[in-house]
Amino acid sequence: MNNQIIDFRSDTVTKPTAGMLDAMMNAKVGDDVFGEDETVQNLEARLAGMFNMEAGLFCPSGTMTNQIGIKCFTQPMDEVICDQMAHVYRYEIGGIAFHSAASVRLLHGERGILTPELIEPEINEDNIHYPNSSLVVLENTVNKGGGSCYNISQIAAIHHLCNIKGLKLHLDGARIFNALTATGDSAHEYGKYFDGISVCLSKGLGAPVGSVLLGSKATIHKARKIRKAFGGGMRQAGFLAAAGIYALDNHVNRLQEDHQHAKSLAEALVKTSYVKSVMPVETNIVIFEVEQGSAEKVVHQFKAKGLLSNTTSSSTVRLVTHLDISPSMIDQAIEIILHLR
Repeated sequence: MNNQIIDFRSDTVTKPTAGMLDAMMNAKVGDDVFGEDETVQNLEARLAGMFNMEAGLFCPSGTMTNQIGIKCFTQPMDEVICDQMAHVYRYEIGGIAFHSAASVRLLHGERGILTPELIEPEINEDNIHYPNSSLVVLENTVNKGGGSCYNISQIAAIHHLCNIKGLKLHLDGARIFNALTATGDSAHEYGKYFDGISVCLSKGLGAPVGSVLLGSKATIHKARKIRKAFGGGMRQAGFLAAAGIYALDNHVNRLQEDHQHAKSLAEALVKTSYVKSVMPVETNIVIFEVEQGSAEKVVHQFKAKGLLSNTTSSSTVRLVTHLDISPSMIDQAIEIILHLR
């Protein structure tokens, strides 16, 4: 069997395909800060229409779209409600405090999935001592939840609560197309429920760079100024936007293959003596707990065999399937997993 390097560290490690590179090289571009890059505009309009939102804003990263969205929907001394696993809290370097001067109320959902019953008791009453609860942030799929995902009925229930209580609702949709693939829900329905949606193109869809913030025309007008202040005003960004358009055309329908690959890895892991448990696999992320010793040790052992992975804690390891993982790589990975000592 070919001893190739199998990179499960993240779905961000993908390289552009030949077709994507061709689309990038032939993109029509202009100065996007001047509003003259038609490929950027086409991507923004394409995603806005897909998710039934009024407008979009192309940014370099999902962290930027999330942080811009949070700043659009909060004021200093407000409070953001999210799960304790949320990417906007754990992996965006304190951006909520730094950019928006807002505090964070952390909840403990099942694998990062929130419910109205969890959220409602944590909404602050109008009291001079309390920050104003102004925004709920959901993540779909939940990275640290092992790719767990919301279905549309769960989202609708949370939106109903936010609507009653006067809170905005933002979605960190880093892997939203993985979630839609798993649930069978329609992207178009999302526009009914969210004030802002961050759609990442550089994870499951395989684009090299980029995320789009979706919202109302007024929100995106405000967001465009915030992006400029953040240093995110790119110029001939159509070369990058073209990769996103190509990904939407060619890489959405194949996500089910990534999900099946993840399930195959999980099935192998449960057969081993060094794995204590495996989180249920819903999408393209597999997180497992080691039986004894450290997760770091297992990661090093995998690496010695040509399989790259990451720890998510001292006792857990994450594997992420993606566009650059072939069926033969999955077969090779399963052999490594089953015969690790």
